Amino acid sequence: MRLSSLPINTLINLPKSLFLISPFRFRNLNRSLTVASRISSTLLRVSGVSSRPCGYWFSTNAAMTNVGEEDKQSIPSIELKENIELTDKERKIFDRLLSTLRYCNLDTQLRVAGGWVRDKLLGKESDDIDIAIDNMSGSEFLDKFKEYLSSRDEEVQGDTVIERNPDQSKHLETAKLRIYDQWIDFVNLRSEEYTENSRIPTMKFGTAKDDAFRRDLTINSLFYNINSGAVEDLTERGIDDLKSGKIVTPLPAKATFLDDPLRVLRAVRFGARFGFTLDEELKEAASSEEVRVALGEKISRERIGNEIDLMISGNGPVSAVTYLSDLKLFSVVFALPSSAEPSPPENCGSLSQSYLEAMWSLLKTPRPGKFSGEQRRLALYAAMFLPFRKTVYKDTKGKSIPVVNHIFKFSMKRKTSDAETVMNIHQTTERFRSLIPSLEVKKDVELDELTWAADILEHWKSITLNDPVIPATSKIRVLTGFLLRDIKDFWRVSLLTSLLLSATVDGSNDHQDIGQLDFQLERMRETYLTVEATIHELGLDKIWDAKPLVNGREIMQIAELKGGSRLIREWKLLTWQLAYPNGTAEECKEWMRDIKAKRQRIE
Repeated sequence: MRLSSLPINTLINLPKSLFLISPFRFRNLNRSLTVASRISSTLLRVSGVSSRPCGYWFSTNAAMTNVGEEDKQSIPSIELKENIELTDKERKIFDRLLSTLRYCNLDTQLRVAGGWVRDKLLGKESDDIDIAIDNMSGSEFLDKFKEYLSSRDEEVQGDTVIERNPDQSKHLETAKLRIYDQWIDFVNLRSEEYTENSRIPTMKFGTAKDDAFRRDLTINSLFYNINSGAVEDLTERGIDDLKSGKIVTPLPAKATFLDDPLRVLRAVRFGARFGFTLDEELKEAASSEEVRVALGEKISRERIGNEIDLMISGNGPVSAVTYLSDLKLFSVVFALPSSAEPSPPENCGSLSQSYLEAMWSLLKTPRPGKFSGEQRRLALYAAMFLPFRKTVYKDTKGKSIPVVNHIFKFSMKRKTSDAETVMNIHQTTERFRSLIPSLEVKKDVELDELTWAADILEHWKSITLNDPVIPATSKIRVLTGFLLRDIKDFWRVSLLTSLLLSATVDGSNDHQDIGQLDFQLERMRETYLTVEATIHELGLDKIWDAKPLVNGREIMQIAELKGGSRLIREWKLLTWQLAYPNGTAEECKEWMRDIKAKRQRIE
């Protein structure tokens, strides 16, 4: 008897003493996994270990450690529930739906579909309830529900019907209903067929089995039948694949992906999210030329960008990008314009993966932990696109634009602010990198040699000339202050990104082989914490919010100006404030009067 082929209701009733003697072994490019399964009274347990050879190293102060996994999270003891445990709220919602069936005398089966079932079996809570109906549309059921509520002198909390809109990838009418303060989607069970050159399927009513087999992955094809309270595995392998930690398509993978190429990205995302192994047939299909071309031509860039954002924002971004690189999808997803110069290195996918993994490791340490979700997301993008930071392209007006702008705005259709933030991080990394030696020791280390800081330094010297009480940290405070005002809340991300640039053998080669990257993570963490502490000690944490000690009107009066904004900017009041952190408004005004008197004497 083969345990993995049995339906869940059979598994639930197996004797507790039954064990699987032989472990299953799964392999792919990224990991090897040994799985041993055991049936207990409450759980189906899967445990395993993974390791993956890679061509680059992360160094610590103790030893060189090969870290091919982003968080050593190889499928860590997956716990699969024997049955769906409803919350009180879910039970109330489902009881109300069943009451509608009874009141309207409907011979209708209501099934919760997809992710909710998967997550509940994994012991995770989910509020994403999508209900599939076997013999009517979602809007028809919505009318029946309203009829039932009316009989009880109640009104619906909220409802709407989203019409079919194939141009926006909405292929089926969906009714949305608010019950007990939770929105629930209702659609009919369906089958679908795709034409050869269209991403828009022909939809029609189908059976529950039709609906299960049309879904992207077996682990997403499970139903919870509200009428019977049973889990339905109509592909006869959804439970098995969930237990085994496998990402598999219900139908042949290549046909599935050619029907809807976005499914290849969903397979990657779910594989990374759960730490599951991609099926060998699935990987072969995903990396085929036909599927890669179809993904680039049939799927909108906005939908691609949405999937990538979910990957980067999830708990397995490194695994996701590793899959994209290994499956030859990296250049399809992050498409570059033909005019990009200099041409990115051939191994840019591997380089991007390396930088991303290093950033992910740094972000997860107990101490650089002061990052919001948005900062974390854009930090990972900034690291991943480091190999492209000096690559530009010509826009329609012939202007050179960083290629990172193209990736965000055209390849992924993300917000303009995302592109601007990541480009700003890249632009400040070299400046930050040049300040790190001085910030580490809290004194001037060859700061006068910085070409980008020439104008600031010249003005600083004119302010502090012959001043015996100038603070020792004045110069580094001024330069760091101007830098932080440019990058604002993302200065910690910029600092981490600048540290990644030091992960080279010669410290200068941008287009080097992956084997040359040497991420000394422990050293990077120590440097980060030291620089962060220095910036805090210098009082620069929120320097971009600092208000001028002297307002514009007072400047006009002291300088006896009548609206000369260019001349007002020449006072460079901020330089004085940064150079003298304890200076008062009156002291600043006195300095301005001295400068004015000196200029008048010269004139």
